[in-house]
Amino acid sequence: MLKFIKHHLDTISGVEIYPIISLLLFFVVFATMLFIVWKMPKKNIEELSNLPLDNDLKNNNHE
Repeated sequence: MLKFIKHHLDTISGVEIYPIISLLLFFVVFATMLFIVWKMPKKNIEELSNLPLDNDLKNNNHE
């Protein structure tokens, strides 16, 4: 199966740029998200980390 795919990819001109673009796109998205989380205020992080617990407490009070 891999030979079938590789053969067709070899016939496409300029196909070697796609893995490079994919890696750069992944790195940019990952670095951007890391920067956003790093700059996020501690209050927001605590609020987001308590969301699953808050949901459980609300569900238990209704029973």
